[in-house]
Amino acid sequence: MQLMSHYRQLASYDVWANREVAQALRASGHPPPQSLKWLAHIVAAEYVWLTRLRSETAPLPVWPELSLERCEEESKKLGAAWRDFLASDARLEQSVSYKNSKGESWTNSVADILTHVFLHSAYHRGQIAADMRQAGYTPAYTDFIHGVRQGLVE
Repeated sequence: MQLMSHYRQLASYDVWANREVAQALRASGHPPPQSLKWLAHIVAAEYVWLTRLRSETAPLPVWPELSLERCEEESKKLGAAWRDFLASDARLEQSVSYKNSKGESWTNSVADILTHVFLHSAYHRGQIAADMRQAGYTPAYTDFIHGVRQGLVE
């Protein structure tokens, strides 16, 4: 599999997994506040990284307070934006310079940033799953291999 195809698959997984998490939070009736905070952070952080790759300004702070509905709306927009970015002629080895949320300057490759984005989101989805279990709810089943096996990840 070509590396860019791999990132497209990870983006597809990310869209699916975020949607599954939102649906599980909705099904709970009363989503645990920390779980919703983490989902909002996933959405916002993905925007931050996408806008860094595009040399734009992020539309949300890194830790926004968003409703579940807003998280779902923004996730849909993000899915399309990631597909557009990954369909472009972006070079994975290209360096991207940016300032982090602490104002520190850094430079990383597009490939490293993409890897970080998808791992970072998966990390927080794991936190959401643990938080939901602790609150007595059933979390979303977002294992990558499950999504692939079920044909839910392209």
